[in-house]
Amino acid sequence: MPKENSNKLEVNISSLTFKTIIGILPFERVKKQKVIIHISFKYKFNKKSNKFIDYSEIAILVEKIMNKNRYKLIEDAILDISKIVLKRYQNMFDFYIKIEKPDIMNNCRVSVSN
Repeated sequence: MPKENSNKLEVNISSLTFKTIIGILPFERVKKQKVIIHISFKYKFNKKSNKFIDYSEIAILVEKIMNKNRYKLIEDAILDISKIVLKRYQNMFDFYIKIEKPDIMNNCRVSVSN
């Protein structure tokens, strides 16, 4: 039986935290607020070819997208980020993203995920 050279692996990026402009309320359009992003995805890693997805590139890309676009809705951010990431990394699948706004309400964390 031949030895398999590739494996389906899951990558998790937890609690990517930074400040950005996001939201529809007037004060949210002026002052940056903290967001916490959780991402997971799968891809087929081939040890023989040493092809891998650099998770640091994903984290940097997501932060750049968020800061550039200054989204009004978390939903729009999730749709755009998913589209851009999956287009750039075509060997990626089962992409999941959750965006939290931990400070928008005093008694809870608000988040949206796909």
